[in-house]
This record gives sequence, C-alpha cells and structure tokens, in this order.
Amino acid sequence: MNDRPADRPVDRHPEPRRLAAFFAGAFCWNLGLGMAHLAVPLYAYSLGWSGVEIGSLVALPVLVQIWINLLSGAWADRAGGRMLAVLACAATLAAGLLFASGKDFAMLLAGQSAFIVSRALFWPATWSLATQLPGDRSRTLGRLNATTSLGQILGTGAAGIALAQAGFPATFVALALVGGLAAGACMLAFHVPAPKTAGARPPLFAAYAPLARRRSIYYAVLCAYVSGLPLSMSMSFYPILLATQGFSSEASGWLIALRGVGSVAAGFLAGRYVTRTADPRAPLAGALAVAVSVLLVAAWPHLAPISLFLFAVGVGSGVLTLYFQLLISDLSAPGERGAALALGGLGWGVSHLTTPLVMGTLQDAFGIVAAFQAMGILAIAWAAALWPLHRWAFRHGRPA
Repeated sequence: MNDRPADRPVDRHPEPRRLAAFFAGAFCWNLGLGMAHLAVPLYAYSLGWSGVEIGSLVALPVLVQIWINLLSGAWADRAGGRMLAVLACAATLAAGLLFASGKDFAMLLAGQSAFIVSRALFWPATWSLATQLPGDRSRTLGRLNATTSLGQILGTGAAGIALAQAGFPATFVALALVGGLAAGACMLAFHVPAPKTAGARPPLFAAYAPLARRRSIYYAVLCAYVSGLPLSMSMSFYPILLATQGFSSEASGWLIALRGVGSVAAGFLAGRYVTRTADPRAPLAGALAVAVSVLLVAAWPHLAPISLFLFAVGVGSGVLTLYFQLLISDLSAPGERGAALALGGLGWGVSHLTTPLVMGTLQDAFGIVAAFQAMGILAIAWAAALWPLHRWAFRHGRPA
C-alpha cells in the first residue's frame, strides 16, 4: 500500500517559483561536500598526521555546529530557509579557499570550521524548505535526499580524479567554485514564501522547550546518530582505510561514492514505502544495515566486498535519514518544523563529533582494521536498542 497515512496531511502551498533551482543548489552544495569527504582526510594523511590529529580536525569544529544548528533551525521557522542556504554556500566558498591555502593544523582547522558552519546552516534550511513544497512529504524528502546523495556521489568521484590529475590545491578551489559559488547562485534563484505567523512572534528559541519534552524527539535523535555514522566515516576514516589497502585516490573516490549510490536508492525506494513512523521495522533494518556494513568493510581488502558494504551502508543510512525526517514532520507543526528538524538532527552532530575521535583513538591503539570492527560492534548494540526504545517513544501507537 502506498496510500499516505491519515496522520500526515499534505502541505498545500502555491507552487514555488523556480523549483528546479532549489534542487540544483542542493545538488551543487553536496557536490562540494562529496569532494571534501575525500580530499580533507587524504590531505591530512598525506601530511603524516596521526589518527587522533585527523579525528580532531574533523570532530572538534562540530562543537560549534551543534549550537549553530539549533540557531539555524529556529531562524528557518521565523524567516524561512532560503537565506540560510545562501549563507551556507558562502561559508563553503570560504572553506574551500582556506583548504587550498593551508598546510598546517591551524589553517586546515579554520577551513574545517567554516565548512562545519556551512553544514549547520544548510541541513536545517533545506529540510525545512522541503517540507513547505507541495505534494506528499515523504516523496519530496525522498527526492531531496536522493538529489543530495547524487551530488555527494559525483563530488567524491570527481575529487578522486582531480587529486590524481591536479593535486590538492586545485581540488579545493574546485570545491569552492561548485559548492560555494554555483550552489549559492542556484539558491538565490529559488523563491518560496516565508512562513507566516499570526499575532506577535514568540521568542526565537520558544519551540525547543515543548519539543524537548517529547520522547519521540529523542528517538529521532538516536536514529539520526546511526544515519549520520556513514557520513562521519566518509569524511574521516573511510578514505584512510582505502589508502592503507592500496587503493589510489581515484579508485577511493568512486568506492566511497557507492555510499551515496546506496543513499540514492534508499531515497527513491524508502520515499515510496517508508510512510508509517509507527512501524519499528524500518529504523531497525536501516540501523542493522549500517552496523553490519561498518563491521565487515575492513575484513576483506578486495574490490567486490568493499563495494558491497559501502553500498549497503548507504542504503541503511538513507532509510534512517528519511525515517527520522518523517517522524519529526509528524510530531511538529509547520511553524516549528525547522526547530524540530534541527533538534532531531543533533544526532548527526553528535555522530560527527564522537565517531572521528573514537576511530582516531582506536586506529592509533589497535590499527585501522580493528578500529572499524570495534565501531561496527558498537553500532550493532546501538541498533539493537532501537526496538525497545521505539516502544518507549510510541505510547498507544503514536509518537509520545
């Protein structure tokens, strides 16, 4: 059955102008993000940094992202997400130029911090905008997730080719031009009515207190943490694993892009079939796919199994991402949806903060293969906990 559930009404807004520009901007920004996933950790690895140093480079700026994420979610509800998306593109432009000109930890940390600001602005803004578009929300979000994953696929593959042919500085400049300038131009061409509120506006962060009292928000955060795990690994230790196994930068780019291929597949299929947030099977299946793939990806250093597990981790991540987006859409009103999505998306932020640090510590202590196996075991335990936690969050069959 593909009927839309009765508890999720379709938002009916006038057709926004230049809708294609929104998806084009999301695609271009994620093209730059995919390039950063491969180029940043490989650049740090080429400079001889330790696992802890690489993990710190990726993770420490996330402390800022968490707070900006909450601010941007609340601001999206008040002024709309379009300007936040444009600011995210400007931050990407700055990040690419900083990466291109830096060779020490301070400069790379500055570039990573700028990119973290971009991510903290981009995701709440675009998710909030997508919920305002006409049509069935699950399919719209699935289309957005597929578009962003496709951008990451091509960006990661393009980064591998650019690194092999032109080196790191040119790759980072290309990141700035595509993910910054081109994406920003597309977002400026997109128009959608800003959300309207009747009467006096509440305080900027007023929506967070009632949302934080709902159990289902915390369940969404837990799902978001697992869905963000593959992205955390892609921008930190997946490239290093492939480099230690003898794959070239070009081959590594296309292999890591398979995670995005899996997410694209999940975006189209899950957008059609994942329609009931009260069903615990979808988040459990997605979390187990992520966990098992992380556990096994380092076990066989051969092309076929690595390709399979990178594709599978993308499928699992895509299912979980759509699920927690739909869950948050179900439990929030349109005027607080940006704040709710930002609050649920904290799981991504916590994943981006903890995963690189844990992986870097484990790599330095036990080696890269053992680090992946340990992270996979932890993810399996996390996935197993989602089933009883779903019952806790869904009292009487509805989000509590």
